[in-house]
Amino acid sequence: MRIRKMNALLLIALLPVIIGCSKKTNNPVPPPPKDTVIDHTPSPVGDVVGKVVVGYQGWFAAIGDGSPIDRYWHWTQTWEQQPSPTNTAIQSWPDVRDYTSTFPTKYANLNNGQPANVFSSFTDQTVDIQFKWMKQYGIDGAALQRFNPSGIEGPVRDAMAAKVKTAAEANGVKFYIMYDVSGWTNMQTELKTDWTSKMSQYTSSAAYAKQNGKPVVCIWGFGFSDDNHNFTVAACIDVIKWFQSKGCYVIGGVPTHWRDQNSDSRPDFKNAYKALDMISPWMVGRIGNANESDGFFANVNKADEAYCIGNGIDYQPCVLPGDLQGRQRAHGDFMWRQFYNMTRAGAQGLYISMFDEYNEGNQIAKTAETQAFVPAGSGFRSLDDDGTACSADYYLRLTGDGAKMFKGVIPLTATRPTKPMP
Repeated sequence: MRIRKMNALLLIALLPVIIGCSKKTNNPVPPPPKDTVIDHTPSPVGDVVGKVVVGYQGWFAAIGDGSPIDRYWHWTQTWEQQPSPTNTAIQSWPDVRDYTSTFPTKYANLNNGQPANVFSSFTDQTVDIQFKWMKQYGIDGAALQRFNPSGIEGPVRDAMAAKVKTAAEANGVKFYIMYDVSGWTNMQTELKTDWTSKMSQYTSSAAYAKQNGKPVVCIWGFGFSDDNHNFTVAACIDVIKWFQSKGCYVIGGVPTHWRDQNSDSRPDFKNAYKALDMISPWMVGRIGNANESDGFFANVNKADEAYCIGNGIDYQPCVLPGDLQGRQRAHGDFMWRQFYNMTRAGAQGLYISMFDEYNEGNQIAKTAETQAFVPAGSGFRSLDDDGTACSADYYLRLTGDGAKMFKGVIPLTATRPTKPMP
């Protein structure tokens, strides 16, 4: 009896609540603050979403090219001396037939008897022809790599930014600044200063990439577990939020295993990754053949994409041509499999690693197609190394076709449509 009475009293006490919950009201519970609401809709097509972008080093120079550095910058280990078999920093030999100015080396002549010369990125015609290639082969934009600008390299890096702007405008190709913070001791303060005093001026260019109406900036190197990227999560979030406060759309070049925060990623960095507008995980050295690409698609990329969609982040995975000297390319089959896998994974954009990375052998820019175009006795492999003849521009053409498939211009297919020789 007492229990029934208590239950009855409890029911009477709760009756207004029950009635209030069972009917519509003109005073609904207010939504959470806007900054806690996640928009799960991927960004609309812009200059990086729905597009294929290449990483552009633009870091080759030569003695006598008129550059502030006046050295064989990135061609050699000892920049003050000409490239030679004992003084080299490259893994692949460039095809230089389209350049009007080239510079001598101490390599033996090419096997066709021509001198073994190299180009300089500082030469205006070099930058222009390379951006012409981007336009010709259907590449949407270039991420200009920018490293710590202090020291001997600073003036030439500043000059290259201006040259890239000119070439991008002239050829109808987009570009944006991609900071590589590797080894940057005072990154947190100096990065902001560099953007404010130098790089932000380029966002007024019609060729500067915009996404969601915002100028694009990429920061490569947050969260990597090695000593060359020993930034705290608080410092990284501070930089990301600072750029966003300046109206920028911020891409992060992050570790391959960013989502699980292990292997190449520091632990407890998830909040920094989630602060980004777009995530672009690094893949160089992680896969080397089509089967490994399939494994990453099944076990990593699909889950990455799902996490990004669930957290309102755009996803821009890497696509690699492969290390030519390491015999990874399989006359384009390796690269095509990545285009196929990343397209069916639902990626918002694609990042080609890289355009002109002759140092690691991962370049898509024109490369020696046969041993006739390689210095005699140098040991450099040419594009026909596996027995399949490939034109010097093959990986540019392959990238263009991959971009068409990614955009739905041609059907999704696991079979590479690009012929190695046109």
